[in-house]
Amino acid sequence: MAKYRVQNPATGEIVETFESATDADIEATLAAGDGAYREWRERGVQERAAAVKRVAEIFEERKDELARLIAVEMGKSIAESLDEVEFARSIIEYYAVHGPSLITDREIPSTIPGKATIEQLPVGALLGVMPWNFPYYQVARFAAPNLVLGNTIILKHADICARSALTIQEIMEEAGVPVGGYQNVFASHEQIATMIADPRVQGVSLTGSERAGAIIGEQAGRHLKKCVLELGGIDPMVVLDSDDVAGVAKAAWDFRVYNGGQVCNSNKRLIVMDDIYDEFVAELTKLATGLEPGDQLDLGDGQYAPMSSRAAAETVDAQVQKAVAEGATLEAGGVLSDGPGAYYSPAVLTGVPRDSESYGEEMFGPVATVFRVHSDEEALELANDCALGLGGSVFSTDEARAARVASRLEVGMTHVNTIAAEAAELPFGGVKRSGFGREMGPVGIGEFANRRLRFVAK
Repeated sequence: MAKYRVQNPATGEIVETFESATDADIEATLAAGDGAYREWRERGVQERAAAVKRVAEIFEERKDELARLIAVEMGKSIAESLDEVEFARSIIEYYAVHGPSLITDREIPSTIPGKATIEQLPVGALLGVMPWNFPYYQVARFAAPNLVLGNTIILKHADICARSALTIQEIMEEAGVPVGGYQNVFASHEQIATMIADPRVQGVSLTGSERAGAIIGEQAGRHLKKCVLELGGIDPMVVLDSDDVAGVAKAAWDFRVYNGGQVCNSNKRLIVMDDIYDEFVAELTKLATGLEPGDQLDLGDGQYAPMSSRAAAETVDAQVQKAVAEGATLEAGGVLSDGPGAYYSPAVLTGVPRDSESYGEEMFGPVATVFRVHSDEEALELANDCALGLGGSVFSTDEARAARVASRLEVGMTHVNTIAAEAAELPFGGVKRSGFGREMGPVGIGEFANRRLRFVAK
């Protein structure tokens, strides 16, 4: 099987294949990225922002085409694909509009006579290693701020997102980003290491697994390169009380199965107070019952889309079966289709033992895992009993109570009475083994900036 390809996960059909990069291609990419950087950084920030703004406009103009590409590539429904295109467009536009003001020079007080100023300047070509679950959104939050800043981008996308990856480069160049300013590369793991080691690459950003993050982080550290790592999570959603249990359960279910459950900051652990637990689980079970596999290009009511690949579906199925063997209960769903399609019916899982291996594993699929607790302290202790720390949420009719619990979550993003606040202006990132660094919002544009001191003596 070709490494870089388009393979419809609903059928297993390989629609298109692509040649992997040669070592000569990698050298040409590095040279072009460095050369474009030296020209791009000299353009005014408003000119760079105008090109990025045009990228956003083209995303809007081609949204139906772009949505269909990723629906075929990784299986999300057309509706969710359109959602993603719109979110990516909003991020790109945010940095085009607000980016210049976010990187203006800032004067700071000094005890030494003179004028001290902090500048935010580009550093060079950057390497992005991006996953398949959100083919446009992941790229937008990395590329848009850095292009406005004046950096250039080399983008290694997931092997199943090859056509959308090439289309992003096409759009960038059409919008006015110089040739070499944004480059897609069908690289191998060894070639990624080569690019990180090369002095023309000044930083690397990865969204992926803990294992991939450890490898990329080690390589970046060895070569003294700045890196940003977003490595997923097992985010807690704590429900302390509710005057609408069915409504909260529905919100929990909808978010958990969105994108086939293949979302880094999905509510993968539902921690529910004892007095509403049974009703909550019953509502989830109703929602999981009677669903049928459907065509992601024409998904009907009561149908679910395939996961990104047959391997992904088989992995989640194996995880659920392992949890059941360790003592958990599969309340509903959890059926792996016959191959070659990548269908796995959304599931409800309860009673995962805390001393089991399954307890600490991220299930990257449509599995709502529910835990029963009896007090706020127990809920908090369970929520923080995790090696990962991306996001978390707390629900209660008493906002102050929820806020107190949320303030003690060991995560990069906390939420009260909403599962995840996501918008272009809001930073995204985690702590612990969820990685480090932030993307989006006013802080995202500074991760790969030279915050240079300029001092003029008097």
